[in-house]
Amino acid sequence: DLKPSNIAVNEDCELKILDFGLARPTENEMTGYVATRWYRAPEIMLNWMHYNQTVDIWSVGCIMAELLTGRTLFPGTDRILYQLSNIHQLNLIMELLGTPRDEFMQKISSESARNYIQSLPPLRKKEFKEVFKGANPLAIDLLEKMLELDADRRITAEEALAHKYLAQYADPSDEPVSAAYDQSFEDMEMHVEKWKGTILRYRVCVCVCAHIAP
Repeated sequence: DLKPSNIAVNEDCELKILDFGLARPTENEMTGYVATRWYRAPEIMLNWMHYNQTVDIWSVGCIMAELLTGRTLFPGTDRILYQLSNIHQLNLIMELLGTPRDEFMQKISSESARNYIQSLPPLRKKEFKEVFKGANPLAIDLLEKMLELDADRRITAEEALAHKYLAQYADPSDEPVSAAYDQSFEDMEMHVEKWKGTILRYRVCVCVCAHIAP
């Protein structure tokens, strides 16, 4: 759930991401209720059940735009029904990025969503240099690549780190990539007593590491 209020920074400008309440493991089909709406990638709202990590790139793009302007990029509303809120959010996105390409439309699994978008008058993409006046041209280039409607064309985290705008900050030796989270234990079928023993051993291990009594 990437948004400004979930990012902590210390005096050394080190960042930490907080609140993983809406985090999701990578599965064949995933829920659509992830990320706060203002920072939610369009594919999530369009009933895509196979989104990937690039939804976080979209959120980072929204945050970056907010840093450049001092205001929320897509301030949708929660004062209406959930589905209508998604429609309003999509309208705000298309007002900036224009009507999606046919290639993108074919990837939308929801027929009602496709029909709605096709019913709208054609919208032209706004010039980012006009929307983000005074911003570094390289920052604008990176922002456009992060705020790409089509997740398959959106820049990846690795590509973003290698972008020219971040060259002065990049340090490959200090950009570790964590190992994939192993969640296979969640699918294991064990007797309840064995689960209890596993949990107890984990608790003891945590307490020993923290130097407290279990």
